[in-house]
Amino acid sequence: MLELDEKFFGRFGAEYSPNQIIFCEYEPGYEFYFIQKGRVRIARIINDREKTIDVLMPGDVFGEMAILEEQPRSATAIAMEHVRVLKFHRDNFDALLQGNPQLAYKLLLIFSKRIYDAKRRLMILLLEEPSLKVMDVLIMLAEQNPQYDFESEISLNSNSQQIASWAGMAEADAQKELTHLTRVGKIDLYEDRVVVKNIRDFQRVIASKRKHMFS
Repeated sequence: MLELDEKFFGRFGAEYSPNQIIFCEYEPGYEFYFIQKGRVRIARIINDREKTIDVLMPGDVFGEMAILEEQPRSATAIAMEHVRVLKFHRDNFDALLQGNPQLAYKLLLIFSKRIYDAKRRLMILLLEEPSLKVMDVLIMLAEQNPQYDFESEISLNSNSQQIASWAGMAEADAQKELTHLTRVGKIDLYEDRVVVKNIRDFQRVIASKRKHMFS
């Protein structure tokens, strides 16, 4: 587990009680957090219901998008038990990097992934047809897990709301495209997951489209 010198907690520490909300989905975000003690639940509202999307442990970092760009929180963070964290914002971020290169390296990896995700989403948004956007989102979700066998069926833990968000579409439009792919036998659609029968088919379609776009 990644550890920090105790002096950081004297300067930047914060504590939360069990079930206390650390920050809420959609509210402005200006800080990120490093967990020293306790567990933090990350939840989102999906189809009007709160769903847990991750449970973070000591040594984990969350809320880091606030350092990269000022945008609303994409989820709610809730203390599951007594939680002790480091709370950083832009003004004191430099002190953290200079004092703990190990954490700086971990954050660099996290930030690099966020930048990759932003570029990958731009590739999706450049596609004009809604059907292609949905296909490319499914490809992207599959790419995120290197353990997937692309020659077999792939089960993706996602739903129409999340797919619509990545594709920059209304959920109803994404649902329409997913229903069509189900009807033609390309996917099986469930409430909380999508099973893609042959992801290679989608890759070939998207690769052909991009070849014509940039030729």
